[in-house]
Amino acid sequence: MMNTLFNQNIKLENCRVSIVPFDEQYREGLKDIIFEESIWSYMGMVVETDQDLNDYINSTLLERNEGKSYPFIIIDKKTSRVAGSTRLGNINFHNKRLEIGWTWYGKEFQGTGLNRACKYELLKYIFEEMKFNRVQLSADIDNIRSQKAILKLGAKQEGIFRNNYIDQNGNKRDDVYFSIISDEWINVKEKKFVDFNV
Repeated sequence: MMNTLFNQNIKLENCRVSIVPFDEQYREGLKDIIFEESIWSYMGMVVETDQDLNDYINSTLLERNEGKSYPFIIIDKKTSRVAGSTRLGNINFHNKRLEIGWTWYGKEFQGTGLNRACKYELLKYIFEEMKFNRVQLSADIDNIRSQKAILKLGAKQEGIFRNNYIDQNGNKRDDVYFSIISDEWINVKEKKFVDFNV
């Protein structure tokens, strides 16, 4: 699984969203939405210039090439536009656990239900195709909006990781961690994503 995951062309979709492998071909779509300052408040980086965008694309593709994460482009099916990006990372194949994260959306796509549609497809793939046991998600301790969104997915809050990352200004930041485990997935799927299971 470890060797094959990063070679796979993983494409996931439902009525609301298409999730496709991150690729250089989506540069212009990313450029339309990526320069919004508020997107990067809790990401530990900023993307303000064309060079920043180049660096972001190159580093994201390198992560996949090095087997560190599997990044995706998120496409809003209502508009057929690039809406953001997410990735599977911190992948431990032996213990069958990983993290969904590094997720961001253009401002106009935030709060539209797109994130929930995206997370459903990723969770379904991880638990039902990869047969993993644990998915973790995290949010900055001050990012209350993201924490609420994660809880709405049916995840359980586990604790606070102190000094977990350094932000774009060099400050030490704490993250709140959440998880969903395989034993909970069927219930979470039926309770939180019932509209996708018709």
